[in-house]
Amino acid sequence: MTSYEFPINERIRILLRLEDLYYRAEHFIQNDHPLDHHSALLVLFEIMDVATRADLKSDLLQELERQRQSLEALRDNPQISEAALEHVLSEIELTHAKLLESTGKFGQHLRENEWLMSIKQRVNIPGGVCEFDLPSYHYWQQQSAEARRAQLGHWMAPMMPIKLGIDIVLRLLRDSAKVHRYTAKQGVFQQTAGGKTVQLLKISVPSDLPYVPELSANKYAINIRFVSAVSNSDRPKVCESDVDFSLAFCNL
Repeated sequence: MTSYEFPINERIRILLRLEDLYYRAEHFIQNDHPLDHHSALLVLFEIMDVATRADLKSDLLQELERQRQSLEALRDNPQISEAALEHVLSEIELTHAKLLESTGKFGQHLRENEWLMSIKQRVNIPGGVCEFDLPSYHYWQQQSAEARRAQLGHWMAPMMPIKLGIDIVLRLLRDSAKVHRYTAKQGVFQQTAGGKTVQLLKISVPSDLPYVPELSANKYAINIRFVSAVSNSDRPKVCESDVDFSLAFCNL
């Protein structure tokens, strides 16, 4: 099965974007080639730009505290594993403390680094980071992989408390999933929301299905249509056969 996640509000959309960016940054950092580390640096700039558009720290602190209180109420519940509950609560408390310890505007340590900001300016120009444009950056790329990786880790470290908070919130959100199975008649599915509050929808379909879901949703209705994954025409082709799929409703 192939799954597709669709955020229903801007807050969750930002968290998912940042989750993807952090994953890419860590992937590129662990490799050795200078081009991988160049990609990692570009992703750090993206994280900085996306995260500063919202008051992430405050939102994450509030959500973690809300989740902590909800989980505390589950103590002594015979249907809940005490060890698992303690592990999650401990994780929440540790991350909450790390977020409180982080000070200043997110990514400020990058903004205050004139060398990094000169690179950030040049990357917006097509082909703008050639060695004759930024000789000092070319020099950095010729350093050992270990030296570059250590510096990238140093630049990323102040951003990690936000990542830890995002990881917990999104994991709890996904764990809340209530899964239902439906059939999209001739590739189209509609359902009234029925007043349910949903923050994330997850659609799962067979991996060999050459169609992908397009979704629009609000507090009143959910509309899904399956269109061709690859099309030679200007307009995506809507699937003409019935599609069996599962739909997960996630809400904190």
